[in-house]
Amino acid sequence: MYQRILIATDGSTLSRQAVDTGLELAALTGAQVIALKVIPRYPVSYFEGSASLNPNNRNIAAIEKQWAESALAVVEEVKATAEARGVKAKAVTKVSDLIAESIIAMAKKHKCDLIVMASHGRRGLKRVLMGSETTHVLTHSHIPVLVLR
Repeated sequence: MYQRILIATDGSTLSRQAVDTGLELAALTGAQVIALKVIPRYPVSYFEGSASLNPNNRNIAAIEKQWAESALAVVEEVKATAEARGVKAKAVTKVSDLIAESIIAMAKKHKCDLIVMASHGRRGLKRVLMGSETTHVLTHSHIPVLVLR
């Protein structure tokens, strides 16, 4: 049924539940798993026309390095869990501010035939202000998407 499943995670509790479901599905279908965490860049300005921070600042570089190490730990944990369940897995991180686009692009790059991810269920003003990466993936992906809440 599925040959390769991309599991997008941010390491949150809800995301871990989606990881478990994705790994169960991979075990049932014999699919390989690509565990992905997209790492945002440190914001250098918040509003149009505001003063921007120097992106070469050592503190920013240290924070971005910490985010990258944390992301790698998250996907390596997914990989280890998958392999303990007998599922072949690969751990991948991607640095980008375009989270949804990166998820879709990585699924295409790795020739995945399913994307599994969690929905954080934001409603009302929070959803309008923060947007929904899951909704963006759902509406722009040509690959089937399994969303867990």
